[in-house]
Formats: sequence, C-alpha cells, structure tokens
Amino acid sequence: MDNLYNINIERSVLSSILFNPASFEETASTIKPRDFYLPAHKYIFEAMEACERDDLPIDEEFVKKKLNQEERFDEDAMLEILSTNPLPSIKAYIEEIREKSIKRELVKLTGEIREVAVEKDLPSSEVVDLVQQKLYQITADNSNKEFRDSPEMTNATLEHILEMKKRGNAGVVGLNTGFAELNRLTTGFGDGDLIIVAARPAMGKTALTLNLAQQALDDNKGVAIFSLEMPAEQLMLRMLSAKTSIPLQKLKVGDMSDDQWSRLNGAADTMSTRKLFVDDNGNVNIHNVRAKLRKLKTQHPEIALCVIDYLQLMTGAGNKDRHQEVSDISRGLKLLARELEMPIIALSQLNRGVESRNDKRPMMSDIRESGAIEQDADLIMFVYRDDIYRMREEKDKEQKARIEGKEYKSTFFDKPEENAELIIGKNRNGPIGVVNMVFQKACTKFIDAGGIPVEIVYDESNMDAREATISMPTL
Repeated sequence: MDNLYNINIERSVLSSILFNPASFEETASTIKPRDFYLPAHKYIFEAMEACERDDLPIDEEFVKKKLNQEERFDEDAMLEILSTNPLPSIKAYIEEIREKSIKRELVKLTGEIREVAVEKDLPSSEVVDLVQQKLYQITADNSNKEFRDSPEMTNATLEHILEMKKRGNAGVVGLNTGFAELNRLTTGFGDGDLIIVAARPAMGKTALTLNLAQQALDDNKGVAIFSLEMPAEQLMLRMLSAKTSIPLQKLKVGDMSDDQWSRLNGAADTMSTRKLFVDDNGNVNIHNVRAKLRKLKTQHPEIALCVIDYLQLMTGAGNKDRHQEVSDISRGLKLLARELEMPIIALSQLNRGVESRNDKRPMMSDIRESGAIEQDADLIMFVYRDDIYRMREEKDKEQKARIEGKEYKSTFFDKPEENAELIIGKNRNGPIGVVNMVFQKACTKFIDAGGIPVEIVYDESNMDAREATISMPTL
C-alpha cells in the first residue's frame, strides 16, 4: 500500500501553498481535498479552499482559524508542514498526488466489483455498467461527490448570475438552439436536461434535431449522434443541405451549378473541422450508449450535446416487457445527462391514434410507451406540419373521385415552404406554448417564422409530468 500515497509529497505541496499562496489556484485546479491520503492534510486543504472562497489570506493563522471552527485543527500535522521546505515548482508533486489518489480509487473499485459480482450476484450487464460509470467518475474527477453545502451553492449561484450578466442579459442560459422563439421559452437547453422531440413520420423531427445539432457545431461545441435508423452519410447530406441551402436531391445526385459546388466545398471544409461524432450502428442498447458516450466525453470534453434517433429503436437489458424496457431506457438517459452534465435529445415516435382525431396536433398521451418518458423528460417538443395531413386528404379525395368516375380538381398545391409548429408540451423549468416556424422542404431546414408571435401558456403544474393545456393557433 506504500505506493498508494506519499505523506512527504503532500506536506511539501501544503507547505508550498502556505509560503506562496499564489500557488493555491494551480493546485486547486488539479486536485481536490479527497486526493490527500492523510485526513489532517485533507482538512487543511479544505480550510485553504474556505479562505480563498471568503477572500481571506491563505496563511497559517487564517487556516488554523478555519480548522478550529470545524474542530479539526491538528497541531502536530501543521508543525510538520511548516517545518517542510517549500518547493520552487509543485506541478510534478500535484500530479503525483492525483496519480496516487486515482490508484486508491481503483483499488477501492476492485472491492466494489467483488461485492456486486460475487456477494450480491448482480447480472453481468449491471456490473459492467457500474464499473464503466465508476471509471468515468474517477477519470473525470467527479467521484465521491456527496452533499453540497450552502456556501458552495450560494457562491456557484452568484457566479452563474454574474456569467449571465456578462452575456448581456441575452436570455440564453443553456445551449443555444438557434431559434429565437425557442430560446425565449427554454432559455436554451440546460446541462443535464433530457429533451424529447416527438412526431409522426415525415413531420421533420430528424431534420429539426439536425438543425439543433448544427447550431451547436457552429458555436464550436461538440456533438455526438446515435443514428439507429439512418447511415452517417445520409445525416451528413442533410446537414450539408441545410447549411448550404442546396436542395437535398441535388446533393444526392451531384447535379449542381458552379456556385453550388463552391458553397458545398466551403461547407464541407468547415464541417470537417467540427467535433461531430456519429455512431450509426443500428443495434444499440442503453448500456452501449452509456459506455460509448462516457468514453467519448472523456476523450473529448468539448462534447456538449447528444442526439439519439430514435428512442423506440433502442433495446433495453434483459427479458423485460416493452414498457419496462422503455422506462429503463428513459431513466437511464436522464441519469446519463445528469452525470455527463450535458443535454441529451431523444427522438420519439407517436402512436397512430393521433391520425384518427379531427385535430391531429400531438398530445403527451400520443407518445409511445409514454408514462416513463413523460416523467423523466425535462422538455417535450412535438413537431407538427398541418400541410402533411392536408396533402393526404387531397390525395384521398382525388383517388375517391377517380374510382367514382368523377373529376376532382384540388386547390391545394405542394409548396416549397410550409408552416410548422413546435409544440412545447412539457417544460420543467419554464412556460409551455407553441413556436411558429417555417420548414424549407428542399433542404430539410427549419427557420424562425419572422414576426409571428409565440403563444405562451404558463402552467402552474409544469413541474410534474401531467399533460399541459396548449392554446393552439389557427392556420
């Protein structure tokens, strides 16, 4: 066990901080109190953190005062530190403390593995998931975090408010969606949010989600996409079409003008520099997603958004009924979003029941296996385009007239741009309502409907998963 800690190195680092308080910031950015092996050293470092937080000198007197307040002062340990020569450079020593701390955590993990695998006899899939989660926490420096006390939360909240002030009161707190009215309702997608984008087929839910992903990429954020239905090349074609405004069909066959080729090459060069990662393996379960995303986030901390297209194609673990599987998947995604501190967008299909209603705008109950999804999601958005149904109705009328030997002339025509609604059915942290948008079909792109006001309904019960009442606009 001697190679798992070094008391002399810990004393040297603490001594160097007391003699040169300016080195505390460098130290605190790499190691935490729990990284110290000796409890007395851990308490001294915590007292240094308290002094720094309270804007007090980090010296012997104030550190001792903080320790006495907590009844943790160890005079012998302090004397040992003060009698240790400070170091001109402590970087290597800091890294050594962190290295040994990680090794201790790994040794502790081996005991936990034995407990869950042998003594508790948990299924192997649960054991593997536990190990992967613990490894991510250890390497990402998030392990062993317990209760957050009032001083920490207060200071963190004040820092957040100051950061929002620096942004010029823009109203976007989380990840920018790229849509002004959607930003206004949501203040952006928050870290740890599970966002559901639901619609019937052909409504454009994949297109909308790719537009959201493109905005994150344009803001120099990283994006991970699990595409269970569409190959990565097709996703990239759609994103390039939306980015260049070149019709998707032209991109597919390469039928473009010189100007379009130039725009495509410029967009391709830009996209090649972005941090976009796509997993188009069509057969993944919640364990695969967790393992892959944790690994990717560790390798690329800049990943700020994950998209899963779509939720009902994912499989659960074990021989459970489908509703229980979806419940496990939904809860697993929410916990993963919290763990990785990033929003996760999951696309969802809707039940066919919506087709039988006169008003075909989706409701919460239309989500397949909706119970768990409603409960776990922070934000649920429905994509609705009325022209899809109008076109189907006109085709049905034409076919019926043809069968009856009659002539039917439709006044409806296929437009290059269609009105679309993004219905916010649940918003845990804000109002619900309808965002009016325009869908540019040729390049699979949603844009803000300029000048059309968003209709907001404030729901006093929007903190739970109950279905919200939405005031619908008339097209």
